[in-house]
Amino acid sequence: MLQKVYFEDLGVKSFQPTWDYQETLLAKNTAIKSLAREHNEDVKLTNTEHRFIMVEHPPVFTLGKNGKREHVLVSEEQLEKLGIEFFHINRGGDITYHGPQQIVGYPILDLDKFQTDLGWYLRTLEQVIIDTIAEYGLIGERSAGETGVWLEPENPFMARKICAMGIKCSRWITMHGFALNVNPDLSHFEYIVPCGIQGKTVTSLEKELGRKVDYEEVKQKIKKHFAHIFDCELIG
Repeated sequence: MLQKVYFEDLGVKSFQPTWDYQETLLAKNTAIKSLAREHNEDVKLTNTEHRFIMVEHPPVFTLGKNGKREHVLVSEEQLEKLGIEFFHINRGGDITYHGPQQIVGYPILDLDKFQTDLGWYLRTLEQVIIDTIAEYGLIGERSAGETGVWLEPENPFMARKICAMGIKCSRWITMHGFALNVNPDLSHFEYIVPCGIQGKTVTSLEKELGRKVDYEEVKQKIKKHFAHIFDCELIG
């Protein structure tokens, strides 16, 4: 039976309340699973709820739990002048940027009902983006030892990241997710070492195609490929 995943588009929303919302959904699901384990019930039969959130954040840098502060190349005072928020958060990965015209996706999934394998989950999430950008004639690939979706990752002079990924998982409930660059201001990436990786650049659909891309159209394509790749029913 197909898993039901409830889709929510939050529109433009600041990072902190969105993070809080994710934490609320995570806590609700983990509490359900904890209770099931206490009663020796099958966790695959619990009433945990899958959610797929999309959002567009105002400018913000987020640093993963093991990330390095020195990968932010400007001071807190400079960040304030630039109007860019900063958060040290509880996902994996290093530093990344979120901002207007970037699609951020936060799947809150119970992997006990899919597959309890974080490698599988990340590769599957990457495939959603790879299939999405293929519709625009771009060949998205994986880079060995690094998460996210890249263009020409094997070419040291041309490797560039189009989609960053970083997740947290608790009791096999996921949170955080991906950030696909559609038409963002790429100059903001110059203030950080993106994902803590030296010498590799960041790109966007707009930069690669030489034109503005329909933001809402890309969201619909992501939804379509998410439902197909995760073999689920997307509701909403």
